[in-house]
Amino acid sequence: MQKSLLATLTALGILAVAPFALANPIEIQVNNTMSEGGSESAAVERFAQYLEEQAPGRFNVRPFLAGSLGGEDSVLELLNLGQTQLSLTGGNWRQQYAPEYDAITVPFLFTTWDEVDSYIDSPSGQTLIEQAEQQGGLKFLGVQHRGPRHMTANKEIHTPEDLQGFRLRLPSLPIWLAVWEELGAQVVNVPAPEIYLAMQTRQVDGHENSLSSPYTRRLWEVQDYLITTSHVQFPWSWVASARWWDGLEEEDQALISEAVDVARAYGTEQERELDDFYLDALQEEGMTVIEPDIEAFREAAMPAIDRVLSEMADGVRDDAISASQVSD
Repeated sequence: MQKSLLATLTALGILAVAPFALANPIEIQVNNTMSEGGSESAAVERFAQYLEEQAPGRFNVRPFLAGSLGGEDSVLELLNLGQTQLSLTGGNWRQQYAPEYDAITVPFLFTTWDEVDSYIDSPSGQTLIEQAEQQGGLKFLGVQHRGPRHMTANKEIHTPEDLQGFRLRLPSLPIWLAVWEELGAQVVNVPAPEIYLAMQTRQVDGHENSLSSPYTRRLWEVQDYLITTSHVQFPWSWVASARWWDGLEEEDQALISEAVDVARAYGTEQERELDDFYLDALQEEGMTVIEPDIEAFREAAMPAIDRVLSEMADGVRDDAISASQVSD
């Protein structure tokens, strides 16, 4: 955790509540794997500010950023045990506790946030939340939108045909491998810290990630094109320890939920602004932006998407396909 966020929260009296100011303030550790400076830390700070505005001295919010209490899986275990309180977490909780309902992870299925939100509201999405809550000891408080994942490449990519034999760096997630290989890409597993070198040495032809990846890694030096595929909309999720949550008074639960809603909206807006900045900056550095035929990619990937969805729980495919059409 860097000093500026710590100083801000201290100035608000959130981190340094005098013991005589309020008996037994409610401690809330808020975990996230990202470092300070992004939409995530901005949302955590807004959460703390809102609670202090509404109930001065009632809560002692302690942010744990940059994975300071461990990675996502470690924090999920701490939440389950009631040893930490809140986390702004990625998709591990869905894959760990309800993989048979996790259509959100499937590439090219949902290409807008309206589609993702529609799936979450569907019977399958609600079952995902309920099962994950039961198995993981969690209380789901809502999603916060992140920048979508796109592609970078050393050649122009407009249609799926342009991907034939394309050496794509990809994380080792079976669902992602199945879809990209269906599209014709040759998947290469390269550790994240070695992405730049792999492109520089032509071990790979491109990669996929949110726009922060090519920007922070200076990939314009080794990649010419940014292809806005928006193939995965991967939200952050605010989740609480059920053990901790169930021990709170109803009015405190209501206020914390309200603060999370405020923080989610603020973090989503900050992410949108940051994503716009990355897009402009990458173009200024010389990258050419290509807006591909996303529907053509979705159609070409559909055989793999169907196979993946058919292996999930009953009803998931119908709910996912229905949600994927809300933007049409």
